[in-house]
Amino acid sequence: MKTGEVKIINQGQEDELEVWGYRPCAWRLALVSVGVVCSGGLLLLLLYWLPQWSVKSTGSRCSLREAHTLLLRSRDEFKQWFRARVHTMSAPGHRPFENLELQTATRKSSLSNKEHDGKCSLQEQTIQIHYFTHHSKTYYWNEGLQTFESYKGLEDVEVSCAEVHSEHSAGLCKQVQDYRRLFFGENEIAVRVPSLFKLLIKEVLNPFYIFQLFSVILWSAEDYYYYATAIVFMSVISIATSLYTIKRQYVMLHDMVATHSVVRVSVCRGEVEQAMSTELVPGDVIVIPANGMIMPCDAALIQGTCIVNESMLTGESVPVTKTSVPSAGGEGSERYSLDEHKRHTLFCGTRVIQTRFYTGQPVKAVVVRTGFSTEKGQLVRSILYPKPTDFKLYRDAYLFLLCLVGVATIGFIYTVVLSIMNNVPAYLIVIKSLDIITITVPPALPAAMTAGIVYAQRRLKKVGIFCISPQRINMCGQLNVVCFDKTGTLTEEGLDLWGIQRVEDRRFLAPESSVKDEALSASVFVAGMASCHSLTTIEAQLSGDPLDLKMFCATGWILEEPTQEETALHNPIMPTVVRPPNHVAKETDLSDHLTETTSCEIGIVRQFPFSSALQRMSVVVRRLGQKHMNAFLKGAPEVVASLCKPLTVPESFGETLETYTRQGFRVIALAHRQLEVKLSWHKVQALSRDVLENNMEFLGLIIMQNKMKEETSGVLMDLHQAQIRTLMVTGDNMLTAISVARDCGMIWAHEKVIIADAVPPKDFHPASISWHYTQNAAPSKDLQSVSIQLESLCDPLQQEDRFHFALSGPAFTVVMEHFPHLVPKLAVAATVFARMAPDQKTQLVEVLQSLNYTVGMCGDGANDCGALKRAHSGISLSELEASVASPFTSSTSNISCVPSLIREGRAALITSFCVFKFMALYSIIQYLSVTLLYSIPSNLGDFQFLFIDIAIILIIAFTMSLNPAWEQLVPRRPPSSLISGPLLFSVLTQILTCLLFQLLAFLLVQEQSWYEKWTPQSNACNVSRSSQPFSLNSSYVDVKNIRNYENTTLFYVSSFQYLAVAIVFSKGKPFRQPSYKNWPFMLSCIGLYTFLLLIMLFPVTAIDKFLEIVCVPHEWRVTVVVIIISNNVVSFTLETLILDVILQRLVFRDNQSDNPEPLPPSADALQEANDRWGSPFLSWLFCQKRRPPSQRYRQLALELQDDPDWPPRPGTVLYANAQTHSSASL
Repeated sequence: MKTGEVKIINQGQEDELEVWGYRPCAWRLALVSVGVVCSGGLLLLLLYWLPQWSVKSTGSRCSLREAHTLLLRSRDEFKQWFRARVHTMSAPGHRPFENLELQTATRKSSLSNKEHDGKCSLQEQTIQIHYFTHHSKTYYWNEGLQTFESYKGLEDVEVSCAEVHSEHSAGLCKQVQDYRRLFFGENEIAVRVPSLFKLLIKEVLNPFYIFQLFSVILWSAEDYYYYATAIVFMSVISIATSLYTIKRQYVMLHDMVATHSVVRVSVCRGEVEQAMSTELVPGDVIVIPANGMIMPCDAALIQGTCIVNESMLTGESVPVTKTSVPSAGGEGSERYSLDEHKRHTLFCGTRVIQTRFYTGQPVKAVVVRTGFSTEKGQLVRSILYPKPTDFKLYRDAYLFLLCLVGVATIGFIYTVVLSIMNNVPAYLIVIKSLDIITITVPPALPAAMTAGIVYAQRRLKKVGIFCISPQRINMCGQLNVVCFDKTGTLTEEGLDLWGIQRVEDRRFLAPESSVKDEALSASVFVAGMASCHSLTTIEAQLSGDPLDLKMFCATGWILEEPTQEETALHNPIMPTVVRPPNHVAKETDLSDHLTETTSCEIGIVRQFPFSSALQRMSVVVRRLGQKHMNAFLKGAPEVVASLCKPLTVPESFGETLETYTRQGFRVIALAHRQLEVKLSWHKVQALSRDVLENNMEFLGLIIMQNKMKEETSGVLMDLHQAQIRTLMVTGDNMLTAISVARDCGMIWAHEKVIIADAVPPKDFHPASISWHYTQNAAPSKDLQSVSIQLESLCDPLQQEDRFHFALSGPAFTVVMEHFPHLVPKLAVAATVFARMAPDQKTQLVEVLQSLNYTVGMCGDGANDCGALKRAHSGISLSELEASVASPFTSSTSNISCVPSLIREGRAALITSFCVFKFMALYSIIQYLSVTLLYSIPSNLGDFQFLFIDIAIILIIAFTMSLNPAWEQLVPRRPPSSLISGPLLFSVLTQILTCLLFQLLAFLLVQEQSWYEKWTPQSNACNVSRSSQPFSLNSSYVDVKNIRNYENTTLFYVSSFQYLAVAIVFSKGKPFRQPSYKNWPFMLSCIGLYTFLLLIMLFPVTAIDKFLEIVCVPHEWRVTVVVIIISNNVVSFTLETLILDVILQRLVFRDNQSDNPEPLPPSADALQEANDRWGSPFLSWLFCQKRRPPSQRYRQLALELQDDPDWPPRPGTVLYANAQTHSSASL
């Protein structure tokens, strides 16, 4: 490997990293040490903040194999830098599973040979292995690959399901276990709670607090003790609050993990023995106790059955049945994978409620992953090491601060030059010039900007929305697309049985609303409904999937499970039994396979649990007294029909299914198959699912009704009115999803829906996409009312041309792989995504984000965890433990939380802009005042600074953030950038206004007839003073020269300027409530205005002395009032009339929304004139050329508007290889 060559680790994964190797360099380290000493430690701080500089400045590049220190950089959009120390350990082998076959053979021989006493022998030689740890994940050096790699667990061996049984079911010997623990470490998710001292040091070394420390030292040198004390007091409170919050979060996370991190488990090491869960390693075999346990690791079930509550991971409290890993057949030959075999895997942190075993055999599982490699460990890692919030506001804030630093630099140079010209002592030059920097960059800025987010978080908490990532609240204000799960989010969680439609002689019978009729109770169809499920009894209550529960309860049958004693003591198996409530079988047709005997009791011999990937489940049952067994299959109608004999599927299957799905029903298909008599119980247990689930006989359809939640339509209408795009991302049937989308107003009745049906390549045929136009369903009364209200918002001509695409999960995968050029086009126009798997939901969010959408995701947490984490704003409607993966959690189980969150996000975002502009103007206003006073030379007094910074700035900054959110969502969105036309115009015009009036007051006071250099004997308030001699005045020397007429005048003018810009910037509608409803802010402004006017027009000696204000004639006070009023009028006119009314409508209106809000007819003529004359002139004046939109999705939408071939016409097929359209008869 070349020296210094960059390597990629975790390639293709979310935490992909670039790695460079460095070794210590003595001369560089010595040079840096000298620099640290000469800079007084500032260089050390800089290297602490910038790890890449620290590593590069103290080491030289080398190969990774020789490296002592590694420099890491993330390959995502954030490009974060990290450093890691390389360590060395001694081990008998290079990799954890090395010589695995030899070790297994040694263990088996030791078990059979008594003299070895259960001990294995390994190679005695040890090898030095380099490793490093990053974000609780350890990477080991691989000599063959010449890079570092991490080990997940047993999956690294790439074993098949059958090999899990044959090679890993006997457990590990002690020595092998110790060897593997060298690589995998202790089996614990260790959340170390840092000490307060460590947290304090880390917090204090924040650049913000270092700058505050610098400011306090400087102010103390200038004897500004009062303000320095105030800043120290604020900083202490801020640090204490931050430490308390961080410490509490660590403790909560530690407690959540530690409650079941360390437990005693039974481990198979030749014999079953007790051990601590921290000692487990991949390959160990543990025994699951009959009364259940909380899993300390991820383990593959190899013997028995478990009922598990996985709410910690999925957010779904419904118990799940886990069966053993397949040991034979096609499934047995598949490579074991946690993602593909979730139904056979017990996950860390989940609670095993019950176990089921037969003939005294214990329930066993093979440990697959441990520690932070487990599913729960990865969830905790995502909380411990979250990705930084990528928001343009924060990036622009740093740029804006750099601009302020540039202004401060100009002031610094100006102060130094002016001071030298006035022969100011050197130490005063240093202090005054550095003071300019602390004035221009306000130390209280971060605290003031955080206030709006804190207030918004508090308001959200009152409406039941809880937030674990407060910085994302601002991002909610920019959401322009929201993805919704369907079941449990848009519709009710539970399903009601609407009816069934059985099949007889390859034709559908009439729909039947009840299955409890005597004629149906003993039919094969009802027997399938009663037995094809994964229900179980927990504490005498039926528990399981809500759909299974509704279906079973509709039959009226009874479920009986064997007790633990029965399953343990009886050699003949005691299966779960279902039976009719009256015990007596009804006489039915002899051709019915399940009614050949008089018994109706059915035993469930084996279950194949529901798989979201396969979209089906099946069971093997035996009726009491029968010699043969039967299989039932239940699942998505299209899937079930494909597994049935074609002669048993009605010809009208597709038409009937479409009829139900168009009406929004959830349709489940049921099929049956009689198994051969020769199949015994043991053979059934080894039977492959693929072998069982084919050649079925189609029985009919089960129609479930999923009711819409009351709030859904109203919320979606609000989002449509706000021009926020809504998508449905569901695992349900395509036509059902489209029907629900129409019913809730996501798709209006007159709009077209185009289904993109993509087929993967097969039998030398390339992948293809065909386009199907669905028929418009007749709108319901509710939908008509929604459409009527919405029609007023859009041009009727545009409505006729509107269309929506709909994709299924399989089609989405085909498009992503074979038609990447179509992905952006479909993402811009698609509304319904059906049959989507959890990872496909995450992919969809990533696609939308790549088009510059700000994406929100709302789901119930069951299958949406990945998408909730990936979205800019994930909102979980589940309060279970899995919701920690989502930034926001709502205590109300409907989507009414979404508009509330967006409104609060918009309010918080506008508040951040208001506070930032106000704090920037505060700095500039004070900077202007001090710069002008330096010219005489003078400065503001200590108590003047104190009054301005505490009484005015802090009170105003924290009260102006209290405006609640506006009651409605409007089509406009707040700006997302500080570097934008409206904001720059606002800030620059206010700066020029303040400069103009301060300069006017400064020059005007010097032109007054009574003006002179102020001394304690001056008496400008007495007009007759000019006849008095001032011989004593010349002997008075004031070093700081605080008390003078310029100082007093600028203090009054600038104090009112702070209040003026605060009122001007504190905007209300359309994102926040008006400022007059913010009574703390209004009282503060009125109180400060009143106080300042009183002390200016009616001076109080004690206050003047405290603030170091001098007495000026009453006429000049009136003149200052006129200047202040003029300043306020100009500021208000520029901000409210010029910017908000004229420029926003004529120049900057393109940035307000994706689709500008239409004007009323009465304004058409005026708007036409403005568009023709006013807008071009002002755009030219402000250099606002017509540029294409910066967002990719808007660019694409404009391109597609002019594309004559978009949308594709019906009966068109696109092939992957030709990439051209060809007509086809569909």
